[in-house]
Amino acid sequence: MVDEDLKRRVIEDVTLLKLVGFKPIIVHGGGKEISKWVEKAGMKPQFINGLRVTDADTMEVAEMVLGKVNKSLVQLVESLGVRAIGISGKDGGLLKVEKKLSDGADIGYVGEVTQVNAEILYDLLEKRLLPIVCPVGLDDNFETYNINADDAACAIARAMEAEKLAFLTDIEGVYKDPKDPKTLISELTVEQAETLMKEGYIGGGMLPKLQNCIDAIENGVSRVHILDGRIPHCLLLEIFTNKGIGTAILKDEESRFYHEKLIILRQQNNHFFIHITVIRLFWKNGEGVYLHDTEGKKYLDFAAGIAVCSLGYGHPNIQKV
Repeated sequence: MVDEDLKRRVIEDVTLLKLVGFKPIIVHGGGKEISKWVEKAGMKPQFINGLRVTDADTMEVAEMVLGKVNKSLVQLVESLGVRAIGISGKDGGLLKVEKKLSDGADIGYVGEVTQVNAEILYDLLEKRLLPIVCPVGLDDNFETYNINADDAACAIARAMEAEKLAFLTDIEGVYKDPKDPKTLISELTVEQAETLMKEGYIGGGMLPKLQNCIDAIENGVSRVHILDGRIPHCLLLEIFTNKGIGTAILKDEESRFYHEKLIILRQQNNHFFIHITVIRLFWKNGEGVYLHDTEGKKYLDFAAGIAVCSLGYGHPNIQKV
């Protein structure tokens, strides 16, 4: 994310979520910055199947650049009034890795996450800190490896049993036909996503991203979202509007309605990667001990009348407004 204004808007949304009680975790990358500094060092970036070939010299540059990106994000979050902490996957054994191959090809110091020490992140969240994770890790021989940020976020989401995982990209979401913007798919089940992949509709960089989404869903993450990070307030729009603005991947058709019955189930585990579980109910009015939503459903208020109080207990002047 090169545009500083855009980066600030995204971070403002994340800090807002934190301030109102959500518990986001940011996992960042830094691919473009790494390429820039690799070239400045007189080296030429190499890629195999979309993955950076990382020799020892490139790994040294990558770790320095990712550290710089990490602390710049911490600085930005802190400037907005939220306590943040930058943490590397090497710290406390947060991310254990093994060497990753690309279709059998050795791509150097690129790691596949094998283990996540989730306790570290739980502790930071308990202390009301916003963790910002730099995607590098250690193998069993304590060698440093670069980790694809999508892979790192996916592994952390699984380990934390996150309700939601969001990928911020430079496209609007998943298209059935990438050349036709009208074919943007708002919601996909895992089965539908796998069918699209098998039939050849998904290609390029979206293929591994969508596979990561499926892996996350199959390992306990409730929903995964692919969003266009260039759209101002994309996170808030995805969370607080009925349709959202990107592509949501869910386990099955029934998962569309889980928000109506989930509110208590994971209250202790609401740890998220950019965003959190949201009960998408929109209150229209209150009456006595009942709340009415915009879909005509009626709910008995068990929250000591807090919600219906704010709606005036059906006071005619409030309802008229």
